[in-house]
Amino acid sequence: MKIIVTGSCGFIGFHVTKKLLDLNYNVIGLDNINNYYDIKLKKDRLKILKTYKKFFFHKISIEQITPLKKIFKKYKPEIVVNLAAQAGVRYSILKPFSYIKSNLVGFFNVLSLSKDHKIKNFVYASSSSVYGANRNYPFVEKDVADHPIQLYAATKRSNEIMAHSYSALYNLPTTGLRFFTAYGPWGRPDQALFIFTKNILKNKKINLFNRGNHSRDFTYISDIVDGIILAVKNPAKKNKKWNPRKPDPSSSIYPFKIYNIGSNKRTNLIKYLKLLEKFLERKARINYLPLQKGDVVDVFSKTDNIKKELKFKPKVDVEEGVKNFVKWFKYYYKLK
Repeated sequence: MKIIVTGSCGFIGFHVTKKLLDLNYNVIGLDNINNYYDIKLKKDRLKILKTYKKFFFHKISIEQITPLKKIFKKYKPEIVVNLAAQAGVRYSILKPFSYIKSNLVGFFNVLSLSKDHKIKNFVYASSSSVYGANRNYPFVEKDVADHPIQLYAATKRSNEIMAHSYSALYNLPTTGLRFFTAYGPWGRPDQALFIFTKNILKNKKINLFNRGNHSRDFTYISDIVDGIILAVKNPAKKNKKWNPRKPDPSSSIYPFKIYNIGSNKRTNLIKYLKLLEKFLERKARINYLPLQKGDVVDVFSKTDNIKKELKFKPKVDVEEGVKNFVKWFKYYYKLK
């Protein structure tokens, strides 16, 4: 079976691609390896993937429709996992147009070609950020997600709506996965865990916005990957019990699904930082700052749907996850 994975050199994309290769799938990896963060990290991920005989890599941006068409025509994939996107909540305030290109135009290109080539299953990355101004905790897929508080979230919610339209028009099975604060080895340097670790080891102060009074549903990367693989193996189906009088936005009469992928646990940012100090065996120097524009104070998932329907079960708690990250960080950067 041939699977296209876009964003294959990204944090989640790398882990998903590697897992699919370990499961003996043929994987066509697409990535533009842009300079949003350290290119070396992306290239080192790619080196690992290239050791697999069933991995075929193409350096392209998904907003470039012509080379994308050629790839679909050449490989004739059965499944598409779209993880390519311009990431970063705060960066979307500074560089909004890059989100329009990658997250909207690029997403449409991949979705449209998936329809043209009669893909059996289209799985894509959404985000917990779509819940935006919602304060109904824990976040449930059927909750209203139409009040984003930054453009990144708006593009991800748009992806879900675009996918639904193609499920309805063309009977294309689509599954959107709302990731909750993914972290772990090979993570992104713009994420808090990476920044905190780097600054603590360099004895630099870290910025703790909202004075650390945030909580997040930290989800370890292997649990994120498990959820994606389950979605790959279980294409969305029509929901015969769907009630038009009480519509559930996470499901549909058409082959369309949305799932939360989270740990289903709240972790305060201060606790997260203390775990990091414990495994680094160093104390952090902290700048306590007010809430930053675009930030959500509390993030907490309810994962009953994916547990019930796909048998998803997160396995790695935050203490083990932070420990694993620190071990990887020291290994990768050759630190004693």
